[in-house]
Amino acid sequence: MQAVQDHDGRITAHALTKRFATVEAVSDLSFTAPPGVVTGFLGPNGSGKTTTLRMILGLVAPTAGQARIGGMRFAELERPARVVGAVLDAQGFHPGRTARAHLCVHAAAIGQPDGRADEVLELVGLADVAHRPVGGFSLGMRQRLSLATAVLGDPQALVLDEPGNGLDPGGVAWLRSFLRGFARSGCSVLVSSHLLAEVEQTADHLVVISQGRSVYQGGLDQLRASARSRVLVRCAAPARLAEELARGGLLELDTLPDGRLAVGGADPVRVGDAALAAGVAVYGLVEEQADLEQLFFQLTGAGSAAPRDPGVHPAAR
Repeated sequence: MQAVQDHDGRITAHALTKRFATVEAVSDLSFTAPPGVVTGFLGPNGSGKTTTLRMILGLVAPTAGQARIGGMRFAELERPARVVGAVLDAQGFHPGRTARAHLCVHAAAIGQPDGRADEVLELVGLADVAHRPVGGFSLGMRQRLSLATAVLGDPQALVLDEPGNGLDPGGVAWLRSFLRGFARSGCSVLVSSHLLAEVEQTADHLVVISQGRSVYQGGLDQLRASARSRVLVRCAAPARLAEELARGGLLELDTLPDGRLAVGGADPVRVGDAALAAGVAVYGLVEEQADLEQLFFQLTGAGSAAPRDPGVHPAAR
């Protein structure tokens, strides 16, 4: 049966698996990066993110499963540059060639006029250095040039691996605006990044993997809603307050290094009422919502910053 190309650039992976000798880098991974949104592709180092992106782009053959862009495998695309643009490495430039010359070479290869090179240089903020050799570019400038190369063909989808590397804060803010604007035009954006705080401000949809397997897919708001918040309270007698909370059935209690009492599964009103009943003076009370970094650690168990189990305060035992 002949594959039929869609017109929305939707990126799909179905049961993708990749083994290198005895190592299974990606295992039975399925997800969709739909048009109109930025999909953040997250996972610890070595989790299989780059291998997955390379399978999507036809650079690595999957052991099993398949990936499609616009309903077709990359190898089936007649004009791939019109369907998908990619940034996997910001180092593939001839150091003596100017930014404009680099883009003109690529434009000629995909049937675009030289004028398109000027358009994308303006788009990524490199118009004023168009005639400078790329060898003198900073990493951030190379990232912008890589992105310019990716959008030369006016593609329906972007696949980006760590596009924020080397960008200064202004560049990161620019990239956020660029990706969200690209998605709003009805295109698909699949972006891998370790800048979790930036992903939190950029992505509409998340795919989180660990050890080559999916551990979460969905919106950031849904992920936050699934996480239990906790109340942090600074008071005169944490042990006495903990006893009162435990009597009320709140057993997820932990003492923080700064002396505050952390109460899981509670709201500020309930904690405040317990403090009043126990006759404990309260000096500060705040409800803490997990940010993406905390949720990421909880999902993947990655890094030394992964939170420990809340445990039970001695007074609650």
